Amino acid sequence: MNWNEMEGNWEQLKGKVQMQWGKLTNDDLSLIKGRRKELAGKIHERYGKAQEDAEREIDDWYGRMN
Repeated sequence: MNWNEMEGNWEQLKGKVQMQWGKLTNDDLSLIKGRRKELAGKIHERYGKAQEDAEREIDDWYGRMN
């Protein structure tokens, strides 16, 4: 699955994202709409992680999804 498919299937994947990053709210997930940069930004904001670390976490999680 490529990231464009992730965006297209966002409604179905929101639960998996919330399982991985439980501090993200339903409002956060609705605003993210599957966009990778927005997801990284919210992880950065909610967890206080560096943007690069958030991006790396997304890459790791995304790799496990495929």
